[in-house]
Amino acid sequence: MNKLKGSLPIIAFVFAAFAAFAFSPKQSATEQWGQDGGVWYNATNMTPGEDYYCDNEEENHCLYDSPDPDRTPILPGEDRVFIKLP
Repeated sequence: MNKLKGSLPIIAFVFAAFAAFAFSPKQSATEQWGQDGGVWYNATNMTPGEDYYCDNEEENHCLYDSPDPDRTPILPGEDRVFIKLP
């Protein structure tokens, strides 16, 4: 019993470390990119509705994680297209 009491702080620490990693929110994309008229815009610090908006368009995506050819849509299957406002 005393041996179990001695290891309780270690067990609690391991459980806390596990819970911190298991239940922490996933890291979101650090940058957001949108393409309008063949030009890529860094939309990370832009305000939706003021600087750009995402219009409905089939088989398109509004924001990507990078402007590179191997880019990934931030919200796959959203069927929206990026439009930069003047």
